[in-house]
Amino acid sequence: MSAADREEPGLDPNDPFERLLEYIQRNRGFDFTGYKRSSLRRRVGKRMQDLGIEGYENYMDHLEASAGEFPHLFATILINVSSFFRDAAVWDHIAKQLIPELLAGKPDHAPIRVWSAGCATGEEPYSIAILLADALGLRAYAERVKIFATDLDDDALHQARLGAYAPKQVEELPADVVERYFQPVAGKLSLGKDLRRGVIFGRNDLVRDAPISKLDLLLCRNTLMYLNAETQAGVIRRLHLALGHGGILVLGKSEMLLSFDEGFTAENQTLRVFRKVPLIRARNGNPVLVSPRTGPSAGLIPDAVMEAFRVSPIAQLVVNADGTVVLGNEPLRKLFGFSEHDVGRPLQDLEISYRPAELRSLIDDAHACGEPITVEPVTYKTRDGSEHALEIEVTALGDGGDHGGTSIAFLDVTRYNRITSELETSKRELETAYEELQSTVEELETTNEELQSTNEELETTNEELQSTNEELETMNEELQSSNEELEAMNDELRLRTHELNRVNILVDSMLTSLGVGVVVVDTELRVQIWNERSKEMWGLSAADVRDQHFLNLDIGLPVQQLRDPLRACVSGASAGEETRIEARDRRGTDIVCRIRVVPLAGSNSGIAGAILLVESA
Repeated sequence: MSAADREEPGLDPNDPFERLLEYIQRNRGFDFTGYKRSSLRRRVGKRMQDLGIEGYENYMDHLEASAGEFPHLFATILINVSSFFRDAAVWDHIAKQLIPELLAGKPDHAPIRVWSAGCATGEEPYSIAILLADALGLRAYAERVKIFATDLDDDALHQARLGAYAPKQVEELPADVVERYFQPVAGKLSLGKDLRRGVIFGRNDLVRDAPISKLDLLLCRNTLMYLNAETQAGVIRRLHLALGHGGILVLGKSEMLLSFDEGFTAENQTLRVFRKVPLIRARNGNPVLVSPRTGPSAGLIPDAVMEAFRVSPIAQLVVNADGTVVLGNEPLRKLFGFSEHDVGRPLQDLEISYRPAELRSLIDDAHACGEPITVEPVTYKTRDGSEHALEIEVTALGDGGDHGGTSIAFLDVTRYNRITSELETSKRELETAYEELQSTVEELETTNEELQSTNEELETTNEELQSTNEELETMNEELQSSNEELEAMNDELRLRTHELNRVNILVDSMLTSLGVGVVVVDTELRVQIWNERSKEMWGLSAADVRDQHFLNLDIGLPVQQLRDPLRACVSGASAGEETRIEARDRRGTDIVCRIRVVPLAGSNSGIAGAILLVESA
């Protein structure tokens, strides 16, 4: 039994949670089927708890009714916990050993290509940019370095492209680094343009999208731990293809290479630093590395071959440099429902741009690397219900590196896959017959198998411990993310409390400055406000009368004479009236008070009480 089977027991397609994941993939193109269910359930449950929704079916209804909910859900699932030079020991190793070795092994002026996969809000790619700029100087950095930074979260990528961070986010950086590479802008610290030009941000799904190629250094830290073992193995194979000869892969501190270790050698096991080694065949004998396909060099399709393009048995699509569809042949129409009305429309407006694969990122990658990109077969279901396995090849068109457009070919390998499957079935049947013939020999090897079984159990235990470690690291990042949210809420509450105190001081000052006694009562005639002038007139402080019934106060003012005006005011029967009453102040002096009673406006045009303005006549 594989580690993936142990991690994801009994996945039921009828489970409401699985149907929710299928709905997300179908409507937004986010495929979370390779993610660990325990982490996914926790993160989705947190979002549901924030909204006060119980049950995955109810949350799916909420997603259908509110398309704006998807960004909030993705922000919750895709935890963006990052900081500059996170895990100092790793960055110290990169700065003192990996970068000097990389520069020493390259000719002067040779390009340097780095990929930060799962870059979140950009602190990681900018950290490696700072190290390379220190090692090369800004001028050589601008000429030689290309850092590709990718993530699934569009909001995080938008923030990363700005390159502006709060002072708290850079407080751990040395002062000289901040002085050289950051500039204060609108209360934040912004990275200089010279540094930011070398970092290219884009969306990339490690599970589905084609990798960036010819890399010298690949940082994929704390990303694999969210994926199950089977998906991790597939992603590691893609990362192996992305690296150039002798390229370096850096993983997170809780991530290991257990299922694909023959493709890498450990440079520093403790820091999770691995170097690519040549790989020809995996354990099952299937080739893992293939040479890049070479296609025709660039240029848009000339008129002489337009007819060949139209009748080609392979579905093909051509877009120009602006991303507008310019050509599509008959097989494309049959397979995807492409029509002549789609010619001239932006590719991003068509369903084919993201189904069966995210074409826009593949187009960018093809132009970035200058070579055709081939995506392994993906499953596509047509409108008539039939399923096809499609191999997608994206080729940049143009001369001399100019962006002249892109050709996209969809090769239907359904029949090939079916024949391959049948061949595999026949092969298994032959193997079964061979195993039956070898049963006698196997009995003699019982002792050896028992030893091998014990070894496998030890490997299984190691994988389970690794999985537990990844889960703990995931929960640690979730807790860190929640702590940052609480800190933000605390700052906002502190700001609002300060504003409320300022308003209260202003109101007290206004009431004191009026020079008349001000008494505010609620609809039940209980005292809410009693200003300083009222205290001078009647000898009672605000604390003595707060929440006391006004008509029960024992003061020199005959309050019972105000019963009818007050009740008429709070009931809405009167808009306010003025009366004169003989009274005796706190010094025993007889006075005549001019009293005006007006209603206190409340919310929704209602009446919240009454205001008494008392002045000696």
